[in-house]
Amino acid sequence: MTKIIGLTGGIGSGKTTIARLFESENIPVYIADIEAKKIMQFPETINQIAECFGNDAILNNQVNTKYLSQIVFENPKELEKLNSIIHPLVKLHFEKWVKKQKTPFVIKESAILFESGSYKYCDKIITVFASEETRILRVMLRDKLSKDEVQQRIKNQWSDVKKISMSDYTIENESVTVAKKRFDVILKILKILY
Repeated sequence: MTKIIGLTGGIGSGKTTIARLFESENIPVYIADIEAKKIMQFPETINQIAECFGNDAILNNQVNTKYLSQIVFENPKELEKLNSIIHPLVKLHFEKWVKKQKTPFVIKESAILFESGSYKYCDKIITVFASEETRILRVMLRDKLSKDEVQQRIKNQWSDVKKISMSDYTIENESVTVAKKRFDVILKILKILY
């Protein structure tokens, strides 16, 4: 049976860089965030979101992500409500995706692998981390957000210390060169295991 390797890390830690390294080795990667965004625009999801958050959450028959983001990032209870709609759908989608893969293991990349409970279904977990300073700078440049906005998002996620304590492997991603060396070691181990 295909093994599931969870890949996680806080916002701006460089998970995507590591995910791309796995892809370059022909290992299938499921990016939960991208898939969740697609699932959010399914008609049945749109209906559930409208029921839960009202008609302002929908704009031109699509989820008004800007409106929804403002609500959920400021209120953990509202974020929980949204997650209770999205997480089961992503879980189902991922399970179908895994069945189609023909490799010994796949990567499930998710920023909220632990927070969502998805880690329970992983055979091994890799946490990518970087200093808060580096992460803030990366996200400010990438997403055109203010420092306060980035810090708010970091606050909504588990700390690196907590994630690392529950992980099998870690990759420090301050620089791509250092991260790549660690990636190579982990990849060798995974190929031996599976």
